[in-house]
Amino acid sequence: MLIGELLSNTAARLPDKAAIVMGGFSQTYAELDRAANQFAQALLREGMGKGHNIAIYSLNQPNYASIYFGTARSGALLAHLSTRFSSDELRHVIVGTDIEAIFVGARLAEMLVEIGDDLPGLKRIVVIGGDAPSGTESLSDFIGDAPSAPPNVDLSDDDAFAITYTGGTTGFPKGVVASHQSRVIGCQRAAREFGILEDDVFCCSTPLFHIAGLFVWFQTGILIGNTLVLMPNWDADEFMYLVEEEGVTASFMIPTQIKGIISHPNFSADRLKGWRYGNFGGAPMPVAQMENMLDVLPDVIWVEQYGQSESGNLTVRPPEFCRAKMASAGRAFQDLEMAIFDADDNPLPPGEIGELVTRGTHVMIGYYKNPEQTAETINGDGWIKTGDVGYIDADGFLFLVDRSKDLIISGGENIYPSEIENVLYRHAAVQECAVFGIPDEYWGELPAAHIVLEAGQKAGEDELMEFCIERLARHKRPRMIKFVEELPKTAVGKIQKNIIREQYWAGTERTI
Repeated sequence: MLIGELLSNTAARLPDKAAIVMGGFSQTYAELDRAANQFAQALLREGMGKGHNIAIYSLNQPNYASIYFGTARSGALLAHLSTRFSSDELRHVIVGTDIEAIFVGARLAEMLVEIGDDLPGLKRIVVIGGDAPSGTESLSDFIGDAPSAPPNVDLSDDDAFAITYTGGTTGFPKGVVASHQSRVIGCQRAAREFGILEDDVFCCSTPLFHIAGLFVWFQTGILIGNTLVLMPNWDADEFMYLVEEEGVTASFMIPTQIKGIISHPNFSADRLKGWRYGNFGGAPMPVAQMENMLDVLPDVIWVEQYGQSESGNLTVRPPEFCRAKMASAGRAFQDLEMAIFDADDNPLPPGEIGELVTRGTHVMIGYYKNPEQTAETINGDGWIKTGDVGYIDADGFLFLVDRSKDLIISGGENIYPSEIENVLYRHAAVQECAVFGIPDEYWGELPAAHIVLEAGQKAGEDELMEFCIERLARHKRPRMIKFVEELPKTAVGKIQKNIIREQYWAGTERTI
């Protein structure tokens, strides 16, 4: 199956059902299908089909859907640019991905125009969802009188169709090239095992430029035939309104979004009584937070998922295991190959810690124009190295210990930051925390923590240090605790420890 067929199949089955809703806008599946065809036809008319790279740079909005499916039908390669890219990152990925045209949200157009002189390969800037400033054109002008008939393009399911970018937790983001089949199989698995119903009204509250928001959830909703309610920016009070007044029944969120709902001053379980289903992932969920959300929202069906840009979604933890396997990221999809390897690429038995690997049609084609890093990530047998450290128990459930790059080696001892973070999250005053290694002449490195306190709460460094000593081996306690207003994050909410670490490792002979 091709990506474009996910939409056309549902449009044939449910033509008059609302597919995309945002504010006062509503678009049926039949209308979305025609709009996607028109966009594909316009690309082909302008000579931007197979062999050409274009990009979308926008918050969640209705045009995102037609551009996504239309590009997939045209044979062009669509790069999804993060709205949180710095200007340097934006220049880097546009030039490095050979992008010829960008379809940009109106609020971001001026930034793109400002750096236009640094983008010699960029031929067109097309504005979506608003007025087009000088030097750009509108989406309506670009489409013009393009026909709404399906385009006649020779496509194969192993053709590349999209690029998303790694979260940028280390260095510049890398472009992850995905094929039709890799992303189709991902949403087919999700539809089969996540527990979403056709009648669900699904809230897209995470960015569509990210793999979880787009390939896992947006696509899955289209495959199932959900009505998809788009949120351009996350707002906990707005989400509660959408559940209470607009009939939203299901969602995918990152842990910080769920915490934002529960801790919101206007929160009440009664307001959210229509919220049937909550899936979460994209970043680690502290056990203490999970216990809290299960207690205050017991009627929500909670399902955890885990995956990454390079391999798509890999695991699911069904709701019946929420408490029994609370620290687990779930078990592999029924038809997915996943294992734990040692440093020599040998499989490890259940319970032993190593690097998580997977292989199959769901993995990326590779990093765009980066064969060296692709070869480092995918071995000769097709196993893709996730960079995540963990173990699989005897029941097949995955337990992630940490990211391999975040490992702290202190005096030859491996210390996993997530273990310390899980302890800190149990303290009532801690809202968010990040544990990382700082240089030490004797030990090599020592654990340190940046902490954001809950509003109205107080805690001192000595108090939190003692809290850790009571619950951890003494050598694992953070040797430094710094209180901060906020932690740097990627677009999907992952804490960027590399940015925090930079200030401590600057000028040293090595960095982490």
